[in-house]
Amino acid sequence: MQCLLVIGYVWPEPNSSAAGSHMLSLLQVFLDRDWRVVFASPAADSDFNLDLSQQGIERHNIQINDSNFDNWIKHLDPQMVLFDRFMMEEQFGWRVADTCPNALRILDTEDLQCLRQARQQAHKEQRKFQLTDLNSDLCKREIASIYRCDLSLIISSFEMQLLTEHFKLNESILHHLPFMLGICQIKTSLPSFEQRQHFISIGNFRHAPNWDSVLYLKQLWPQIRKQLPQAELHIYGAYTPPKATALNDPKQGFIIKDRAKEVDPVMQNARVCLAPLRFGAGIKGKLIDAMRCATPSVTTDIGAEGMSFAMPWPGIIATEESDFIAAAVELYQHPDRWQHASQACLPLLKKHYDKEKLAPHFYQSIESLLGQLDSHRQGNFIGQMLSFHSLRSTKYMSKWIEAKNRS
Repeated sequence: MQCLLVIGYVWPEPNSSAAGSHMLSLLQVFLDRDWRVVFASPAADSDFNLDLSQQGIERHNIQINDSNFDNWIKHLDPQMVLFDRFMMEEQFGWRVADTCPNALRILDTEDLQCLRQARQQAHKEQRKFQLTDLNSDLCKREIASIYRCDLSLIISSFEMQLLTEHFKLNESILHHLPFMLGICQIKTSLPSFEQRQHFISIGNFRHAPNWDSVLYLKQLWPQIRKQLPQAELHIYGAYTPPKATALNDPKQGFIIKDRAKEVDPVMQNARVCLAPLRFGAGIKGKLIDAMRCATPSVTTDIGAEGMSFAMPWPGIIATEESDFIAAAVELYQHPDRWQHASQACLPLLKKHYDKEKLAPHFYQSIESLLGQLDSHRQGNFIGQMLSFHSLRSTKYMSKWIEAKNRS
């Protein structure tokens, strides 16, 4: 039986974040093909961790800067190691390379964190993002990690283009893999325009783009409410902090609801999903959830980035403040406009997010790499060079820290 080891930045929480859901769908690809799947992480537990054992996944706690990991992975002897975000590759990549040199090394980026950080900094400085903003230390670390791995999973078509055209990475070490959905499980009999009410916004409050979106909605809402005095905005989010609950204002219809136990019931009963994201990266789970529930959305160009593949957006993309307000009111008030947007949801999901198409293509890429790993690595000289230099510095720093901790 082939073995996949996943080294997670956090323990998966599918009900808390899109990243958790995406990770579970990745693991399922290998479980469906009878792989042994082991998930290891140095992270602390939370009350919302997925019960991995119920999914048929083994769990193992690991520590950074600890050579016990080397003995453990040597005994495990995985055929493939998947790093959950580049920080885990930095910490454990050299150990995997030293101990299991024949293991296929995959990086799941989730989104390009350097892109998200650069956009956040530009927003903080109240200026437009420029590609030169990507000349950061974080970006150098993340791109180096991509080079060192045999394959990196890129969730957004925009980020694929950025990596190949701006950073000049070879497509042979990249694989575009958006969210994988069970299309046949998506409900087609859903509440109508007349049966729905209110606006919804949803997202993990620990994620900076989501929190900024809530603050922006607080600014926009009075102008929407003025035109729709009976409407309410229900904001759901995991890990709701006191600063969020302090914004709760039921009299004005601005309602902070904490985490949703299940997304579908609240999303499919809302009339419009609002996601005024001003910075971020990757593709947005909240907008995928809206599409699954045939709920039209109003979002920004950053929110919709890399998601529609030139197909009609199931809602309205509006980046300017006045345009966003007008779009929210229009979708909420006009049944014909709403119906047209709602009907655009399922065709987009079927064409670009169907796991029955995406999963086999992804697995074929894995099988191909497993069969020609040496020649594949020979074609990635920059990756070999970065492994030789940068991972040696990481390796000896880690050994120094471990020795210091023992003394």
